[in-house]
Amino acid sequence: MKIVVAVALTALMCSGAAQAAPRPAAPAPLTDEARIRQILEHWRVAFEKKDVAGVMSVYSRDVVAYDIVPPLQYVGYEAYRRDYQDFFAQYTGPLRVEMRSLHVAAGDTVAVAFMLERVTGTLKSGEASDIWLRATQTYRKTDGRWLAVHDHISVPTDLATGKAALDLKP
Repeated sequence: MKIVVAVALTALMCSGAAQAAPRPAAPAPLTDEARIRQILEHWRVAFEKKDVAGVMSVYSRDVVAYDIVPPLQYVGYEAYRRDYQDFFAQYTGPLRVEMRSLHVAAGDTVAVAFMLERVTGTLKSGEASDIWLRATQTYRKTDGRWLAVHDHISVPTDLATGKAALDLKP
């Protein structure tokens, strides 16, 4: 009987100790700025895999994009999805994206991120591609979810020649 009582008392003390131990604090919710950075990282990973569905998961259905290739603008989700498909089809193997000088500002319902992006990969011709771009992405929060509503991708232009200055580096 003494053994049963000793076991019961030990079990009670252990359960009380477990209950008295402090629980780890729940992680603080992400700030809107941190959430935008998380979305950009999701986009980068999907882009590097040439995963069109993953890339497009960050965009609103009514996205408007200004890309470095014609046309002047892409209006709507489907048009921009085709642009990504066409871009990815030009490359063999994975792509790499480096984001530099990333700035994010977020309000209650609108946010903007701008950065320099370096995109590298191998074209289907076998030629190495290495280009620095300027990128701006604008977001709108709807029902608690941030989605990109505008992309603006550009390269500087040499006004004397009218040609893109693709050899610039930060």
